[in-house]
Amino acid sequence: MLENYLPVLVFITIGAVIGAVMVAMGFMLGTRKPDDEKESPYECGFEAFEDARMKFDVRYYLVAILFIIFDLEIAFFFPWAVVLDQIGMIGYIVMMVFLAVLTIGFIYEWKKGALEWE
Repeated sequence: MLENYLPVLVFITIGAVIGAVMVAMGFMLGTRKPDDEKESPYECGFEAFEDARMKFDVRYYLVAILFIIFDLEIAFFFPWAVVLDQIGMIGYIVMMVFLAVLTIGFIYEWKKGALEWE
């Protein structure tokens, strides 16, 4: 029974070795030109600050949430495209209604300025 898992173990081993070799080649052959800008910490679209309890603008989170929402909605396109020949015209119409709602939501957010970054 365990011999059935041998190909899986071989693939995992080969993948790990190839990954380790690629990372090692990147470290050995890559150029290093460090400067202050590259080594500075960068988070959330604004400069790092010392006090974690400071008030800051929540627009970053708004844009991140909007991205996740639209990204997840777009993720429905692939399975729909795969089974489009099986679901026929009804499935096509339902997806067009979904796209219309998505487009109306996007236009609403655009008009409200939710996508603007000052």
